[in-house]
Formats: sequence, C-alpha cells, structure tokens
Amino acid sequence: VQLVESGGGLVQAGGSLRLSCAPSGRTFTSYATGWFRQTPGKEREFVAAISWSGDSTFYADSVKGRFTISRDNAKNSVYLQVNSLKSEDTAIYYCAAAYGLGPYRGGDEYDYWGQGTQVTVSS
Repeated sequence: VQLVESGGGLVQAGGSLRLSCAPSGRTFTSYATGWFRQTPGKEREFVAAISWSGDSTFYADSVKGRFTISRDNAKNSVYLQVNSLKSEDTAIYYCAAAYGLGPYRGGDEYDYWGQGTQVTVSS
C-alpha cells in the first residue's frame, strides 16, 4: 500500500491546516490509520490514530483538543485537522496504515508509511 499525504504548508501560530492521506491504488477498508510526526534530531512521535471503522480514536496528550483525526471510507481518505497550531507542532507529518481494527499508538504496529508532508508554524 502506497500512502500519499497532502495539505501541509506554512502557517502562522494559531492557524489551521487539514492534512489528508490516501492510499494509491488500494482501498483503506480494514486498515487502521495513524499520524506521526518527526523533527530533525528527534525520534518519530505519535500524534493520532483511528480505527478502520472510524469509531475509535487515540491522541497524544500534546495535541488533544487541538487536532482531530477522521476518515471517510467512501472517499478512501483519512484526515488530520490541526488547529491552534504552535511552533512546536512544526514537523514532517507522516501517515501510516496497519491491517486490522486499531487504533494503534505504536509506530512498529504499522506496515505502510507515506513520504510525509511538511508543516511549518511561524511564530
């Protein structure tokens, strides 16, 4: 499964973006999906995850109340709405998929990863 992220960009602190993730040439059905982020010199960090059915979600404490993960299986897409952005949210955001119900917090539980989309928050 090849995942393609989009929606990143440069935004001022307090602003919003909507990141999207879609598989190339395959359906997302039966795949739990997660978002992770990474900055240079730091380990990859869990951000949010959603079950394949969309009825269960997990969030990192640092983004609770500001980020929302959702999915539209009819459109074969998963989204991460990021609001009230802070400079510390600056990172490359990666979409990941795992065959199974989910949601899953651990990066090693995911089988497929996208190339990432850059989010830069200016203060």
